[in-house]
Amino acid sequence: MKRIFHWLDENLEEFLLVIGLIAMTLIMGVQVFCRYVLGMSLSWSEELTRYIFIWCGFLSVSYCSKKCLSIKIEQFVAIFPRRGKAIFKIVNHTFELILFLYLIPFAWKYLLSAIANGQTSPAMGIPM
Repeated sequence: MKRIFHWLDENLEEFLLVIGLIAMTLIMGVQVFCRYVLGMSLSWSEELTRYIFIWCGFLSVSYCSKKCLSIKIEQFVAIFPRRGKAIFKIVNHTFELILFLYLIPFAWKYLLSAIANGQTSPAMGIPM
């Protein structure tokens, strides 16, 4: 059981991102086949692909934070000694945390308004 949790801790985001990419590729491949070979298109495929893409974007933020792959000036960081790089990493993660904490109330407000208005997905008809 401990090995399973360790594997999930190390690889879950990467695994889900790969699954998302495969799903987007397959869904759009089926859409292209249906449109050009069968002469009909799927009403839900582009919207589902868009949602998978958005979730992959969110997962990539988590993955990049865990692997310390964020937008920063590598040449600027490279001039620092090891201790300076560690300090820069702490400052970088602190700014990321502040930004995400700042965005939470706006996301929550948007979610509540979508629920209150009964907003649904246009093609798939699921609640947003």
